[in-house]
Amino acid sequence: MTQSTQKSSSLSTRHLTGIKELTPADIELILTTAAQFKEVINRSIKKVPSLRDITIANAFFENSTRTRLSFELAEKRLSADTLSFTASSSSVKKGETLSDTINNILAMKVDMVVMRHSSPGAPHFLAKTTKAQIINAGDGTHEHPTQALLDAFSIQEKLGEVGGKKVAIIGDILHSRVALSNIFCLQKLGAEVMVCGPSTLIPRHIDKLGVKVGHNVKEALEWADVANVLRIQLERQQIQYFPSLREYSLYFGINDKLLQSLDKEVVIMHPGPINRGVELDSDVADGKHSIILDQVENGVAVRMAVLYLLAERGQ
Repeated sequence: MTQSTQKSSSLSTRHLTGIKELTPADIELILTTAAQFKEVINRSIKKVPSLRDITIANAFFENSTRTRLSFELAEKRLSADTLSFTASSSSVKKGETLSDTINNILAMKVDMVVMRHSSPGAPHFLAKTTKAQIINAGDGTHEHPTQALLDAFSIQEKLGEVGGKKVAIIGDILHSRVALSNIFCLQKLGAEVMVCGPSTLIPRHIDKLGVKVGHNVKEALEWADVANVLRIQLERQQIQYFPSLREYSLYFGINDKLLQSLDKEVVIMHPGPINRGVELDSDVADGKHSIILDQVENGVAVRMAVLYLLAERGQ
C-alpha cells in the first residue's frame, strides 16, 4: 500500500457513479474496509449499527438478482433503513420520468439511492441534479463499479495482490458494463489486462485503453493469472454476432480439458449469471480453479464498505 493510500481515511467523492471517477487510493480504501466487513459478516452476530440513521432506496429499472440482493443484505447488515423500487411495478410503466420518480423517492427523506438503469450515464445525471448520494449498480453497457471492486477484492484475496497480475476478460466485451469497470479498476491497481472474444464482440479502439486484445482463448489463458469470463448478453443483441451458441462454445467456451492442457493454474471468475455449457462448463464453474462463489460472498462485504464510506463522506 502506498504512503498516500495509508493517509487516506475518506473517499474523494460523494458518489460512486463509476470506477473512472475513483482514485487508486479510493479503491485501496474500499478494499481495506471490505476486508474488515468480511470479518464482521462471518461472525455469529453479523449486524453492526454503522448506518442506523441512514435511509437507502434501491431503485432498479432493470432486472437484477445478485446485485440487488447483495446491496439489500449489505444495507441490512449495516442497520440502514431501506426501501426497494422496481420499474416493473411502478409508475414508470405509466410514463413517469426518471427525474420525477427519483424526486418522489427523495421527498421521503432518502439519503442514498442505489440505482440500476438501462441508459448509460443515468447515475451521473442524478448525481448532478439531486442532493442524495448516488451509487451506480449498473448503467446500460457503461459501468458496474461495485462488481469491479468485488472482483478486485476477490483477486487480492486469492493471489495476495492485484498489482502485477495478468487478467484476461473473456467473452462478450461489447455489451458488458463489467468489462469496462474491471479494466479501469485493475489498471488503477497495477494489473495488466487483456480482452478476448470474437472480433464482433470486441469494441472498436478498445486497445486505446491500454489493454491487450486477443481472439484465441487458449492463448489468453496461457498468458493470464486470472480469467474473468463474461456471459453472452443475448438480451442486448439486436443482430447476430456469431453463428450459434454451439459454435461460440466450441471456440470460446472454457472446459476442464482446456484448463488441463495448460502448464499452470488459472483462477476462474464470472460475474453471473452463468450460461452453463456456453462460456463455462459446469466442471469449470464448480471446479477447483473457480472462485465464483467467493465473488458472491465478497460482494456483500465490498458493498458494505462502499455504503459505509460514502455515508461518512456525505456527513
